[in-house]
Amino acid sequence: MPDLNGKRALVTGGSRGIGAAIAQALAENGADVAITYNNSPGRAESVVASIRELGRRGLAVQADSGDPEAIKRAVNETVEALGGLDILVNSAGIAIYGPVADVDLNAMQTLMDVNVRGPFVAAQAAIPHLPRGGRIISIGSTLGERVPFPGVTAYAMSKSALLSFTRGLSRELGPQGITVNLVSPGSTDTEANPADGEGAAVQRGLSALGRFAKPREIAEVVAFLASPAAGMMTGSVVTVDGGANA
Repeated sequence: MPDLNGKRALVTGGSRGIGAAIAQALAENGADVAITYNNSPGRAESVVASIRELGRRGLAVQADSGDPEAIKRAVNETVEALGGLDILVNSAGIAIYGPVADVDLNAMQTLMDVNVRGPFVAAQAAIPHLPRGGRIISIGSTLGERVPFPGVTAYAMSKSALLSFTRGLSRELGPQGITVNLVSPGSTDTEANPADGEGAAVQRGLSALGRFAKPREIAEVVAFLASPAAGMMTGSVVTVDGGANA
């Protein structure tokens, strides 16, 4: 089990889906955890309550990940409330679908603001607070490396940017003893992409295991990367897709 006792974490987009599972897993392994949310205060408070039930400190901060000032404020509030920051998990993300010819440019800009600029600004705000042994972990997608069907080009483009971000930032922060890694989930059973939703059969067909991942399965990988056991891993892309990209 990863040892995160005494660590302080911020998980963006931590009120639901993969982000909520990550927040829970980090707390179960000993970390105090702050989360950001945008439009779901009730869910955010439920996640915080589950963190506190484990005897850990929990905090929910309302912050739109498409708003740079809100992201900076969330980092600062986390540092103030928890007394520092050791782990940043960039989990917040949105998706738009459809052919490139039909994608609304305003929607495309929002997608890039949340999925690309958001992690960049969060890291920029967190770096001054991260100690040696600190962690930055972003949640990407297997679509960032391979696009097996049409209609997801814009989303895939936004997630592919995190590959270069992770690799480049790992070079910058390596001398400070801070690791930077990317977790790339495949199809995962969330409200945004339910295992019984439209197109789910096609997605299951891509997986060697023939099923969707559970959010907890992604969270366990994040908890490992956040732990001292992953101290030699940086600039890495960890694919968790049941063999879809094999």
